[in-house]
Amino acid sequence: MKRLNGKTALITGAARGIGRAFAEAYVAEGARVAIADIDIERARATVAAIGPAALAVPMDVTDPDSITGAVDATCAALGGIDILVNNAAVFDLAPITEITRESYERVFAINVAGTLFTLQAGARVMIAQGRGGKIINMASQAGRRGEALVAVYCASKAAVISLTQSAALNLIEHGITVNAIAPGVVDGEHWDGVDALFARYENRPPGEKKRLAGQAVPHGRMGRADDLIGMAVFLASADSDYVVGQTYNVDGGNVLS
Repeated sequence: MKRLNGKTALITGAARGIGRAFAEAYVAEGARVAIADIDIERARATVAAIGPAALAVPMDVTDPDSITGAVDATCAALGGIDILVNNAAVFDLAPITEITRESYERVFAINVAGTLFTLQAGARVMIAQGRGGKIINMASQAGRRGEALVAVYCASKAAVISLTQSAALNLIEHGITVNAIAPGVVDGEHWDGVDALFARYENRPPGEKKRLAGQAVPHGRMGRADDLIGMAVFLASADSDYVVGQTYNVDGGNVLS
């Protein structure tokens, strides 16, 4: 039997990359999934590729009205929300002496406030439904440690780990489990931008940082979105009903805890 039969899911930032991989996996396990993204055209293209078990929902996690609209649209189309994945995030880096308030506010608005208030909206729906639920936040190995050029992003993901713990303790009484996944370096189109930033501040040729990041992983390579699917399905399924407030490293051995 498929592990998510009859379940409904909302995944933020799901038009591409990790979010899309999770959506495809959830549909394969029997769920119906709302692909929520600020890039609605790309979300629609993703839905077209996945099939009728998916729908596209416009969503900007920095806008409270957009969060409400996406949650309401998902509930109207799918009959509720059983699984919420807070995947939408942005990355930036700079030396401490060059961090701008604009960069700080953007990263925290999306990675922290976006996660918090989307979690809040999803939890309210799950409580009203009275059948529990699963909330999965996307943290990062960057939330486990500081990095010289990545202070703001590291801090934002550390906040996601802390938020996961607090929300988990608050919501378990309603049968809602809250957990997180901490990926390591995951290959994908977003890494072009990451590599370019490191090239600028570390004076490296294009592609060099990506190559070195992959070599440094104990497993021997960068991660792929598909490497995270097993954990994402586990945390969305009944198999994880007794797992509360945990952040799982899925990083090829980069962080040991």
